[in-house]
Amino acid sequence: MNIKDQVVLVSGGGSGMGETLCHSLAQQNATIIVLDRHAENAHRVAKAINGIALVCDITDEKALEDSIHGLAIELQTKLKVVVNCAGIAPAQRMVGKKGPVALEWFEQVIKVNLIGTFNVMRLAAHLMIQNATEREENGVIINTASIAAFDGQIGQSAYSASKGGVVAMTLPLARELAQFGIRVMTIAPGLINTPMLQGMPDAVTEALISQTVYPKRFGETSEYAKLVAHIIDNPMLNGEVIRLDGAMRMA
Repeated sequence: MNIKDQVVLVSGGGSGMGETLCHSLAQQNATIIVLDRHAENAHRVAKAINGIALVCDITDEKALEDSIHGLAIELQTKLKVVVNCAGIAPAQRMVGKKGPVALEWFEQVIKVNLIGTFNVMRLAAHLMIQNATEREENGVIINTASIAAFDGQIGQSAYSASKGGVVAMTLPLARELAQFGIRVMTIAPGLINTPMLQGMPDAVTEALISQTVYPKRFGETSEYAKLVAHIIDNPMLNGEVIRLDGAMRMA
């Protein structure tokens, strides 16, 4: 699918990998809908790329339904690409010095990373199906998991479970949506060079980079954006999870 002139919805588009992606696809003449729960971030990015800000919590079923439905009517245009970047990554041991972790912590991570992703997918896919034509391609949905889905570390039980769920959804949903000409893919990034990683002590940074085979550095948000663009462009990429990690395997 040619990115030019397509309407692209990016959840978590107000910061991090999502923000870089919004800028990258806008430079390729796509119309970007910046979905983020932080109004300031959503409007800042949308203004910079001449896109559309959509402020909503992806875990709020009714609010997201209303937001996407209203946007579809307002734009009178066809949504073709959805990229899910929104997520959280808090770390805690299941059993700490004060006893078992609160169940609410686990539930919240699953709610945002897994249920929130599914919430965006179900609504976006519905729009794509409604607008589907008999041409070969009618849409692309790209989710963001993590290598923690495969190599989770201590403290990442909730995060790994949530991202593992995103991985597990990929093939069955690709099979389900194939009849409508809609592809489903997932990217599993390793450690990406974001402000969170930049604030780590040098010793921690070096230890993490040492686990990367090649290149010996953190990934860049621009490299994530390049992979998204390639997935959109390449029709044979479907129902698969691609690791973007320099062959890193977390110990």
